This record gives sequence, C-alpha cells and structure tokens, in this order.
Amino acid sequence: MLSLSYRQSDWIELPLDGKLRKPSPKNERHVYLTELELAELLEAVPERYRIERKVILLAMLTGMRRGELMALESGNIYSGRIVLRPNQTKNGKPRVIPLTEEALPLVESLPFDTTGDRVRGAFEKAREKIGRPDIRFHDLRHCYASLLASKGEALTSIRDLLGHSSLTVTSRYAHADPARWESVVATLPRISNQTATTH
Repeated sequence: MLSLSYRQSDWIELPLDGKLRKPSPKNERHVYLTELELAELLEAVPERYRIERKVILLAMLTGMRRGELMALESGNIYSGRIVLRPNQTKNGKPRVIPLTEEALPLVESLPFDTTGDRVRGAFEKAREKIGRPDIRFHDLRHCYASLLASKGEALTSIRDLLGHSSLTVTSRYAHADPARWESVVATLPRISNQTATTH
C-alpha cells in the first residue's frame, strides 16, 4: 500500500516500503538432541506404533517434514535416494535425499500405512516417556541439520538436503558446534615461521 501511495497516488513524498522489514524474532525456539537422545526417543515409541516408529526414524535420518514423509510413494525411490517432486515440497522445487543403509529398509513398503494423527500420537507418547514434552516432530529436522553440521558438512550441502531457499534459513537450524572449533582452527597455517622459511 505504501508503494502504491508513492508511485500512483502521490499521497506520500518518499517511498517508504523499502524501509519496512519484518522483524526477526529474538526468541526463536531451537531444540537439538544428541544421537543418544534421538535413540532414546525412538526406543520410547510404544510397540503398537511399529509403522509410526519407521516414519519417526526416517524423519531423523532424512530431515524430511512430516507432510513430505506421509506423501511418499514407491515412485519416489530411485537408486537408494528419495526424489521429491515439486508438488511434494514446501518450496515447490524437486529435492533429492540420499538414504543411508539404516534408512533403506524403511522405504521398502510405501506409502506408509498410517496417518499423520497416528504419527503425532506415537511421537507424543515417546516424548512423554522420556520426560521431554518440549520436543516437537519438526525438531527432528533441526537435529538432522545440526548433526550434519557437527560432522563438518558444509551449510550449502545441508541447505540443499533440507530444501531451503537460502543459507540464512539453514543457519538457523544448523548451529555451530564448539566441540569442533579446536580442529577447525588447527588447520590454520603457522604464520610466525613464514618469514624464517622464506629467508
């Protein structure tokens, strides 16, 4: 409206739309589970939710959204990879997700014979059992990105695996891992000896 007011109606003297920016939230919620915590969460899924347990595990191993998982069909599997079509992704772009050996058996019988509500119910039972009511299903996506980052994977690769449009979005999911900082800075060259070796 501000743009139209300036360009067409002469209601204001200066274009103000470029000065307006959506404020970035200061209280963004990020929950990251360790590999052990993810295993405990999976183990806590009740026995009666066998199919739902597969969906939850596949979410952990691929970083896929629940809606994407529920829409999977046998035609989405090619040569050990999940290939999502444009109509199956949030941003409308195709995406390729490699499958680990642990993930391959999970996609042998697609689509999953369950519902989103049952998956949600299984997940909620598991988080209650381990005393973590704060965990949401979408946090598994955060954990996937975080674990890849902690193993040294580049943010550009994580961005493509998650299907993000920019690195800005990815960086919110994949937080820095202080445990790796020592090994990262250890790759820097020794500067103080440079002049000695050149003379």
